[in-house]
This record gives sequence, C-alpha cells and structure tokens, in this order.
Amino acid sequence: MTKRDPFRYFKTSPEIIRLAVMMYVRFPLSLRNVEDLLHERGIDVSHETVRFWWNRFGPIFAAEIRSDRVNRSRAYSNWQWHLDEVFVKINGETHYLWRAVDHEGEVLESYVTKRRDRKAALKFLRKSMKRHGRPEVVVTDRLKSYGAAMKVIGNARRQMTGRWLNNRAENSHLPFRRRERAMLRFRRLQTLQKFAAIQSSIHNHFNQERHLYSRADFKLNRTAALAEWRQLCSGYQGGSYRLHGWA
Repeated sequence: MTKRDPFRYFKTSPEIIRLAVMMYVRFPLSLRNVEDLLHERGIDVSHETVRFWWNRFGPIFAAEIRSDRVNRSRAYSNWQWHLDEVFVKINGETHYLWRAVDHEGEVLESYVTKRRDRKAALKFLRKSMKRHGRPEVVVTDRLKSYGAAMKVIGNARRQMTGRWLNNRAENSHLPFRRRERAMLRFRRLQTLQKFAAIQSSIHNHFNQERHLYSRADFKLNRTAALAEWRQLCSGYQGGSYRLHGWA
C-alpha cells in the first residue's frame, strides 16, 4: 500500500516547505523572522503560512528522522542514558519537560508533565524504554522520583547519581531554552509537547558535534545531513521533485 503524498494539494514546492520548517525549528527565529528571510530569497509567504507548515509537516519530518535514527542507533544508544527535567512556564503555571539523552548527546525522548513525582517519572521511563529499549546505565540527578520509578521497573542497580555526571542532559536543554525565548514562551501544554518532540529530532539530525571533528569532516557531515533533510518524504513522490539549492 502506497503512502499518501503529504504535499498533495499544496501549490508551494516541497523544497520551500522543508526550508521554512528547518529555519523555524532549527534556529532561534520567530515566524516573522522566517517570513523576512524567505522574502530575501524571493519567496513571498506570510508568517501564518509558516506556522501552518511547521504544524502540518513538522511532526511528519520529525517522525521520519526519528524512525531512521532509532533503527540505526538502537544498538549503541542503550549503553548509558542521562535523564533530567527542566522547568517550563505555561501561562504562569510550572510544568516539567523531561528529557532522555544518550552518551553521545542524542536526545532520545522528550515528555511534558504537570508534576515531578514518581508517577510522572515512571511514565516517562516506560515511554522511553518502549521505543529505545533498556539502558545499561541510567545517570540522573538526586531527585527521589527517579529512584522510586527505577525500583518499580527493576533498574535500581543501574542508576548513577553525581554532581557533574549529568552534564550531558543539562547541556541538552540549551537549544530548547534559546527557542523558548524566541517564541516568547508557550501557551498550551500540547504545543510544548509537540514542539519539544519536533525540535529534539531536528536538532539531533543537524547536531554534528563539530568540536570532535576536523573542519573537513565537519563539512562532509553537514552536507550529508542537509542532503538527507532535502530528501524527507521524497519517497511519496518517487523522486519527482528536483533540488534547487535554496537551503
């Protein structure tokens, strides 16, 4: 059974839609910033169109990236996980964004809850393990909810806590914080959950860890990531669209 073309009935080319979604989700830009940057390239769209595009196609692109990376990295992503939560304000009310990161800094899962208790930690752990399997080592902070949840799952012996051991998870919050400031915070829990999942997948795709490579290798990896991005959902059309180099 062939999958339905997600770009069907859209007059704008898929390349422009991919470019707009990438600019908005990957970089700390507002909708109007993306509108202005596209206008400089001769693409006349409104910021509301950009909003519609990322809401419509962002989950599709993120799901395709996530599926590919899970299949390729499941073998080694289970060595060590880093778990941490960050405070997020929604209409003045505090919520918690939980994040699981592997030993290489790849964001495995993002989950938003209203509480930071054992029930929330258990649900987050089960959701992460259902998709990525059980890790060999789980590094957390000293929040007691992690220990209580790990006892229920049966991974209590695999938990590690320490003052600086969880820097991987702490650093993974920085790109989200930059996006949060550009978006002037969030107004709904569902919007936060949706954007956090999309942003983490796209950040993983373009995060090349440039400090670990030479300049030549970094340029090759960056070009490969951009080429893969341009091919997202291209299987639905059978490769009928040509790349124009807008990105």
